[in-house]
Amino acid sequence: MKALQISDVKTWKRIDIAEPGQPGAGEVLVRVHRMGVCGTDVGCYLGRFPFFAFPRIPGHELGVEVIAVGEGVENLAVGDRCCVEPYINCRKCDSCLRGHTNCCEHNQTFGVMCDGGLTDQVILPAQKLHRVGSLSYEQAALVETLAIGCHAVNRGAPQPGQNVLILGAGPIGLSALEFARLADANVIVADINQQRLDFVTNSMGVAKTVLLTGDESDVDSIRRLGDGRLADVIVDATGNNHSMVRAFEFAAYAGRVVYVGITQNNLEFPHAAVFHRRELTLLASRNALPEDFVRIIRLIQDDKINTDPWITHHASFDDVPEVFDRWIAPDSGVIKAMIQVTE
Repeated sequence: MKALQISDVKTWKRIDIAEPGQPGAGEVLVRVHRMGVCGTDVGCYLGRFPFFAFPRIPGHELGVEVIAVGEGVENLAVGDRCCVEPYINCRKCDSCLRGHTNCCEHNQTFGVMCDGGLTDQVILPAQKLHRVGSLSYEQAALVETLAIGCHAVNRGAPQPGQNVLILGAGPIGLSALEFARLADANVIVADINQQRLDFVTNSMGVAKTVLLTGDESDVDSIRRLGDGRLADVIVDATGNNHSMVRAFEFAAYAGRVVYVGITQNNLEFPHAAVFHRRELTLLASRNALPEDFVRIIRLIQDDKINTDPWITHHASFDDVPEVFDRWIAPDSGVIKAMIQVTE
């Protein structure tokens, strides 16, 4: 059975692997139709992502079809079209028992910490599949990206009318945008890339954007777009340590800063002058929860989230090694690239 593996830094390798066989109790066998490419995949390919080791078959944003079910599986049937909640958790640790399955102490994210879905068929725990009904396989593969933004915005808990600043207009920032907008917040998006900000305005319908310059004018721009106030909630989706530290400058007094991007660098920020004085709250956001997936499927079905602008690039399975470097170039215009794994 065909598979694509990231064998080393910036190196794709086509390999043959054994077919997975029949699912065991509580498991399902699925055919992978679509895989979305996200920043995690790019970080893994570049050798920059934590919790990742070579070689690895990537693929955690998946649109799949159930082709066999194991003993005891009652929530799924052959032919069901599903998205995948790729966080394989133990359900036994303290975090899981308290309902924080997104940050299980023994989490193994499918396609990052263990081999994933860039292959024809895989076996998964039945509890990790969510039926998507009439949604397309591409829409199903988009659900996990949206779930990351959903969870991040939930962590920040914006109230209607509050200013929400999203730093970084990549896919995770855009997913946070969707849920900040659904919360009836005043959404402001900032980035250093004008092309991405143009996409935010022209395709996502958000007029309040800031092209960051790195000086005090950025604070003035955010205050102006916030009707004279700074941001009540900031979601940093850049994964850039400089941006993550600077986020505090843009926060209103008693504001909340949410880190959904990941950096391996240490962060240093002024405590007394900014963090303490403004009584800020700093929150991390990791992965997402099962209810986030359920909510997102319903929102897409109800046309509350329009997926049309999201998917900007496509490739077949065989073309991935050739096109991937072009996709990750800063001027590529890629928002969400989608791989057709099988028909």
